[in-house]
Amino acid sequence: MTRSLTTIHRVPYFSQWESPELVAEFVTGARRAADDPLWPRSGAATASEYEFWARRLCAMACLRMALQHWQGAAPPSVSLANECVRAAAYVRHPDRVDGLIYAPFAAYARQRWGLYAEPRPDLPAARIASQVSAGRLLMLSVHPCIRTLDPQPPSKGGHLVLAVGTTADTVVIHNPSGLPGASQEFAHISWPDLGRFYAGRGIVLGEMP
Repeated sequence: MTRSLTTIHRVPYFSQWESPELVAEFVTGARRAADDPLWPRSGAATASEYEFWARRLCAMACLRMALQHWQGAAPPSVSLANECVRAAAYVRHPDRVDGLIYAPFAAYARQRWGLYAEPRPDLPAARIASQVSAGRLLMLSVHPCIRTLDPQPPSKGGHLVLAVGTTADTVVIHNPSGLPGASQEFAHISWPDLGRFYAGRGIVLGEMP
């Protein structure tokens, strides 16, 4: 497979939790999201609202990273999630959320934030490098256990990470639920490893031409 030379965009990192250093505790259940000391920064009205959203905010973390990169500012994550509910990119139920729904999210990103946003239900890994080298960032659907490079993930997809770079041997990601000091920002995932987790779909983001 032919790949371009190394391209890594210096994109700021955001976790889907407000305290990225505590992610290991949140994902294992050792600490509740409602006990995140920085939850008020999320834009949630209450700690319980933050707890409802926090484990579902991977897409909003990716959007925040893109906005900070290109526009120099990013609104709080739960504020963005509530906008996405109104835009039909999420469907909120009392006990769950359906989404992220790619097409309305892309329309929202274009109309609300002036981004280039293209939903790609078929996005082969072989095309990631060319998009990155063209200056774009990609929201990729992967299994959450990419954070530990689980040798046998139970499935593919279900969690969004942001591809911020590629090399000949790796895709470089910001993982909103990555582990501190290990798999949060500028994490290099080999192309064969990516194949175990990647569902072959995502959203391409960029600046408007």
